Formats: sequence, structure tokens, C-alpha cells
Amino acid sequence: MRAFVGLCWLLALGAASAAPANLRIDTAHTRLGFSIETRWGQTLDGRFPQYEGEIVPLSEGRHRVQLRLAAGAVEIEDSPRYSRFARGSRFFDAERHPSIEFISEPYDEALLRNGGELGGRLTIRGVTRREVFTIAPAACARPAHDCDVVARGSVRRENYGINGFGLAIHNRVYFLLNLRMRAEPPA
Repeated sequence: MRAFVGLCWLLALGAASAAPANLRIDTAHTRLGFSIETRWGQTLDGRFPQYEGEIVPLSEGRHRVQLRLAAGAVEIEDSPRYSRFARGSRFFDAERHPSIEFISEPYDEALLRNGGELGGRLTIRGVTRREVFTIAPAACARPAHDCDVVARGSVRRENYGINGFGLAIHNRVYFLLNLRMRAEPPA
């Protein structure tokens, strides 16, 4: 999950250098998702419908993405039961750890255009680790504005203390982020 969050931040930061206004993730057009594979070959697709994020300009034209996902709102597609399990104490433990956070390492705008790797600190269930996401090359001249910034990555559940349902699901969680940005007037 952290890898996924990191990818979202990277996309957002690349977009920030294109406009003088503050840039926020466009929640109407951004999709933050993940998938988990069961031991029986089934893929469970999930999403984070509630999140917030911003792009922080740094010196020398670099940026940093900061993203916070609401663990208590996570949904497994077509399954209210699995959604409850994902929010529960054996998985994200949303009651004790209500948010999943990602703070990217500084990156240059070229990463959003050309693709590459983006690292950052991902926090899940109170555990923080460095994760790396892969950013796909942009499909347009203004990534995050005119086309999605697409990021992928995976994390090992056990690294974040997500040990529940080990007999039923594999250890890897795969993240996919399609990110768009919107400008806001300066505060």
C-alpha cells in the first residue's frame, strides 16, 4: 500500500511545477486502488475512496508529495464483508490506525514525464518503511493535468504487521494509482 501511496504523491508533485497555484489531488478524477490475491487464485480489488494530498514545492524545482488515506473507508469491490475485514484489526486496523500516510522523497518534474522510480516513507498500522513505486512515462505533455500519472508498486503485508488471514491471502499487496491534480488559489 505504501508503494501505491508513494506513487500518488509523485504524480502530484510533478504537476505542481506547472502552475503557480497550490496543487491538490483532484478527488473527482483520481483513483487509488490495490489488489490482493487469495491462495485459491482469486484477485480481490480494493480502493481508497477517501484521501487528501498536496504537492509541496522544494528548492531547485523539486517537489514532495504528501498523501493521507482513510483506512476506515477502504472498500473491497463487490464485498461489504471483505471490506469490513480489510478495515478490521487483522488487516488495516482502522480503529487504532485511522490513516495510511505517504511522504515522497524529493523528485524532479521530469520523473512525471519520463517515468522512473519514486521512493518515500509509507506508514501503515503505525509502521514506517521506505518503499519505491514505478511511475509510467506520461501519455501527454502535461501529466497530472491533461492525463493521469500512473504509478504501480507492491508491499509485503508482514512488513507492516498485517498478518491476519495469512492462510487465505498472499503476502503481497499491489497498488495502482491514477492521479490527477487541480489548482487552488494560493492561501
